[in-house]
Amino acid sequence: MATNPRIGPVERATKRTWDEWLHFLDGIGAEDLDHGQIALQVYEELGESFGRRGWWAQSVTVAYEQHIGRRIPGQRSDGTFQCSVSRATTLGMAELMERWRAFADGDAAVQEVLAGGDVKVSGTDRRLTWRTRAVDGSSVVVTSEPKENGTASLVATQVGVPTLEANDEARERWTAVVARFLAGVQPAR
Repeated sequence: MATNPRIGPVERATKRTWDEWLHFLDGIGAEDLDHGQIALQVYEELGESFGRRGWWAQSVTVAYEQHIGRRIPGQRSDGTFQCSVSRATTLGMAELMERWRAFADGDAAVQEVLAGGDVKVSGTDRRLTWRTRAVDGSSVVVTSEPKENGTASLVATQVGVPTLEANDEARERWTAVVARFLAGVQPAR
């Protein structure tokens, strides 16, 4: 069995070995608990003074669920998958989203994935978000996120993909879509 890449960071951050975590998790009967119940127990165990306690509670829980075979890497607690493609751009946040919207409206590969429902665009000074449903029932979310130098990154995410194979296909598709989009909106580096 391959070593879970989550374990090393969990051990470093929590200052506990994986065997110590397994002992704790076995002690609370984690194998018979759902994701939320395990995460809550780990959260409590980490204690109030632990920085980023919620994030690390989730990390320990996911590593454990992978360890016992309840989920495979990349699988969410509901059994679905999520993929994400992120690329830095030379564009500002608002211009990036404006150009993405125009591109997505006319791109056959993007339109083929979408369920034909409404596209919603919302935003704050921290990110602009374009979201809709895919034909497989998953959600497609594309964000424009600012960087310190006044440019922005484009992040394309598909959440709730039903199978690992479909997730791999979605990752390939979004990688190609993002590359094609960026080739048309910014000079080559």
